[in-house]
Amino acid sequence: TIAITFVSCSDQEIDTVKPDAGQVAPIIDLPEGATQGRILVKFKPEAASFLDAATTRSVGAALTRSGISDMDAVLQRIGTSKLERIFPVDNRTEERTRKAGLNLWYIIHFDKDTDLEQVAKDLSQVADVAKVQFTRAIQRSYDPNVRATVLTKQAMTRVVHTTRAVNTDANDPFFNLQWGCKNDGSILQNGEKNDKGDNVVPAVMGVDVNCGEAWKLCTGNPSIVVAVLDEGVMYDHPDLEGNIWVNEDETFASKEDADGNGYAGDRYGYNFTDDKGYISYDDPNDTGHGTHVAGIISAVRNNGEGISGIAGGDKANNRGGVKIMSCQVFSGSKGCDLYQEAKAVKYAADNGAVILQCSWGYNSGLSNPISGYTPGFTSDKDWVDAAPLEKEAFDYFLHNAGSPNDVIDGGIIVFAAGNEYAAMAGYPGAYPDYISVAAVAADGTPSSYSNYAHGVSICAPGGDSDYHQSPKGKIYSTIPSSASEDGGNYGYMEGTSQACPHVSGVAALGLSYAAKLHRHFRADEFRKMILESVKPVEPYFTEMKVYWYTNASFGQIAAGQMEPAAYTGNMGTGLIDAYQLLKAVEGRGVEMTVPNMYVSVGGTSKINYSRYFKNGENMTFSCKVDDSSIAVFLTAEDNITFTLKGLKVGSTKATVTATDGTKQDFFITVRKNDSWL
Repeated sequence: TIAITFVSCSDQEIDTVKPDAGQVAPIIDLPEGATQGRILVKFKPEAASFLDAATTRSVGAALTRSGISDMDAVLQRIGTSKLERIFPVDNRTEERTRKAGLNLWYIIHFDKDTDLEQVAKDLSQVADVAKVQFTRAIQRSYDPNVRATVLTKQAMTRVVHTTRAVNTDANDPFFNLQWGCKNDGSILQNGEKNDKGDNVVPAVMGVDVNCGEAWKLCTGNPSIVVAVLDEGVMYDHPDLEGNIWVNEDETFASKEDADGNGYAGDRYGYNFTDDKGYISYDDPNDTGHGTHVAGIISAVRNNGEGISGIAGGDKANNRGGVKIMSCQVFSGSKGCDLYQEAKAVKYAADNGAVILQCSWGYNSGLSNPISGYTPGFTSDKDWVDAAPLEKEAFDYFLHNAGSPNDVIDGGIIVFAAGNEYAAMAGYPGAYPDYISVAAVAADGTPSSYSNYAHGVSICAPGGDSDYHQSPKGKIYSTIPSSASEDGGNYGYMEGTSQACPHVSGVAALGLSYAAKLHRHFRADEFRKMILESVKPVEPYFTEMKVYWYTNASFGQIAAGQMEPAAYTGNMGTGLIDAYQLLKAVEGRGVEMTVPNMYVSVGGTSKINYSRYFKNGENMTFSCKVDDSSIAVFLTAEDNITFTLKGLKVGSTKATVTATDGTKQDFFITVRKNDSWL
């Protein structure tokens, strides 16, 4: 996982203003390592019109004044170089952005030598300011110098041939190494020895997410998009390229914002660390973590290459997998600031992602300082009070990802629980609205590093090589060749960071099946279904667990012990089971129907009708608009995806007819073409 630690200053450092101090805005406690020269403010709603007017006047130049007299006096005093709305205007989503109040968050840029604490105090006195928050760069908690474990070609050949042929319906050569997907126990066998001659701890059949049974029902669907907030994903990896989300209107890394969403060149996602469309993955300080996570979720399945992603589709039978959107929050040795992380979350929701994959978070509040950890938040309130911008961005994803007319209304947020072997998950994942994932080893026991107990929602395969005494006890997935010691494209990693994408992948597979069955779910309903679709892990952990690790203080191998009683009932609801989730999808949700459409005068809107009809993927369609003076459907080459164009303000009925004769009526509303700014 990736850790972000907030430490409050002493009374001598800053006099933090409380929310109830009259007209003075609250200042969020200064975190250790706050970014100099930047500060965040949230304005009160009544200031919106002034800010909009100032932005309109500044077109083509940096905004340095707000149009609010007392605010501008402070900005002039501190020598502001730029006042910038954190979330850029996207006319497609601006209405809901304003409803959520995210248009009121701004970042102020000024000279790094200016007293940051004094700036905060001055801003808190402005009547139109609701909150003042410091920002800082987020950091990894895993060692960026540790690369994926890569087996030699000779070792790979031996491993592949000594494991049993568990993969009976796909031709991916290394699927047998993916015990997290399907575990027949042969990956680590009783009596097997490691390279040092020590006995390995054997794997146990059935400790997996049950892909074998689930794939008989569904293998993925390209309409489902998972946003990976991590290092950049290798978009041209031979086993990922076919399942990478593509923004067709954009040119990769272009400086032009072709689709008007506020982000230039975002063809495969966006690099929020460097603020550009160029997704990077080959910096010498990159670990390949984002690519590894992406492969677990959606490496192209049954393509004769490498591995099988949980929701990677079926290439041999022309069935696409779920799409991976790269929301890059780490680039080389750099981590983005908190406000950039919040932008990544909102970007994901606004551009089609319905699952947020977050293999990062703050250290657990119960992490041990003696082991070198700085403890993080200990309660929901502590995190909410300390991270208001972050919380609001996640709320936006929960409520605005997806669509009331599509497979899911709202979004699913999945976090790694943390690797500090603490009896509490790290935040934000520990917050009840999200899913926090603990890790288990290949025999079902809790991974020796995994956080557990408070805040943990569920568990999944994350690996435990210290326990199994073999790299095969880790999780095998895709990596960039630049992150490999021998230039290969696959390797082993472990952590709750690897358990997390197992849950994201299963969730994506469940939504893919819902799309296949034309079922619709509310996000909170689907999250509950995920947590209920589990098998118990307690039967796997009945005796004292001993694992071996290198003691950092003495540089020697030492033994650690784990008591079953400490973990009983503390690994969330159980081990995620894909087959159970897909069966739950069959019996719940509601039937999807053709939605009403809304478009502006002169604007266009696309719709794929195959998802609204039973057996729709095998049919074509025709559309008829009652009043063609109000709107028309442009010619559709495939007769499946249609483009609606608005002609004049008004409303009219329309009908879509499938080749089997079934029809559905809906209404089209054309609105005045208004721009927000």
